[in-house]
Amino acid sequence: MKVDSHLTADWHKIPDHVKKLEAQGYDATGTAEMNHDPFFPLLLAAEHSEKIEIKTGIAVAFARSPMILANLGHDLNAYSKGRFTMGLGSQIRPHITKRFSMPWGAPAPQMKELVEAMRAIWANWYEGEPLKFEGEYYNHTLMTPAFTPENKEYGPPKVILAAVGPIMTRVAGEVADGLIIHPFSNEKYIREVTLPAVEEGLRRSGRTMDDFEISYTPFLISGKDEKTFEASKRAAMDRIAFYGSTPAYKQVLGVQGWGDMQPELNAMSKQGKWKEMGDMITDEMLNTFGVMGEPDDVVTEIIRRFGDITHRIDGGFGFVDDEKRREMVAKIRAA
Repeated sequence: MKVDSHLTADWHKIPDHVKKLEAQGYDATGTAEMNHDPFFPLLLAAEHSEKIEIKTGIAVAFARSPMILANLGHDLNAYSKGRFTMGLGSQIRPHITKRFSMPWGAPAPQMKELVEAMRAIWANWYEGEPLKFEGEYYNHTLMTPAFTPENKEYGPPKVILAAVGPIMTRVAGEVADGLIIHPFSNEKYIREVTLPAVEEGLRRSGRTMDDFEISYTPFLISGKDEKTFEASKRAAMDRIAFYGSTPAYKQVLGVQGWGDMQPELNAMSKQGKWKEMGDMITDEMLNTFGVMGEPDDVVTEIIRRFGDITHRIDGGFGFVDDEKRREMVAKIRAA
C-alpha cells in the first residue's frame, strides 16, 4: 500500500516540506482546490524533489476546459519527469454555477466526456492523431504546430477521478486511471456500492483492476495525548456532520441505517447549527467513517479493514512526531 500526504498551503515552506516528505518515505504529495490554486504549488514541489509523485487531489474539473487541463497536465508532468497525476472532481452545482460561474450539466456524462476530450488532445500532441473531438459538452477541432508542446518525452499524466455515487464511480472505472474515494465513506459502502461500480466501468473499457488504482483515506482520529486526541475527535465529528448534510451523500449514510439523519443534518446546516450537528455524531459513527485509537492501532486497523480494497491512503499523521510518522509510513507501505 502506498502512502501519500498533502502539501503545506504555505508556498514559502514548500521546498523544505516536500524534501521532508520525500525523506520520510511518502510516495506522493498533493494539493486540494480550497482557498488556493491546486496546480501552482506542485511546480515548486516538483522543482525541489526527485522521486516523490505530485498530484491534485482534487482540482475542480468543471471550472476549466479540457484544453486548459490538458496544458496544465502536460506541463507539470513534463517538468516533474513523469511524476504528476491529475486528480479531478466535479464539485456540486452551487459551487460550479455560483462560485466559478460555469455551466452545469449532467455531472457524470460531462466528466466522462471531459476526460475523453483531454485524452483526444493528448493523442494529437503525443501520437499525431488528428484533433477531431465533438461531443455534447466539449468540442476541440483546432490544433496547429505552434500550439503543440515540444517537450513530449514523458507523455500525458495519469488521470484519477473523485467520486461518491455509483454513476460517477463507474465513469472513473471506464475512463480514468484510478479512483479517489471520498473520506465520507465506509467499508460497507465501499464493498457493496463502490467496488461493483468500479468493476462495471472497467468491464466497459475492457480493463481489469490491474489497470486501476484506488485511493481511500478514512477519518483518522488519534493523538499523542488526551488533548490532541479530543481535538482530532471533535474535528472528525464536525466534518462527518458537514458531509452528512449533503443530499447527494444520503446513500452513504443509508447503507448503515442512518439515512434519516441526512435531512435533519441538512436542515440544521441551513440554520447554521454547526456545533449541534457535530454533537450528533456518535462514537459508533466515528468508528464506521474513520479509524479511532492509539497511533499504532490506527495503522493496524487501516491495514486490516482496507488493505485489500485500496492501493494507497493519504496519511499526514499530524498527531505524532517525525520519527513516529516515518515508522507508521514504513509499516503501511510494507503491507
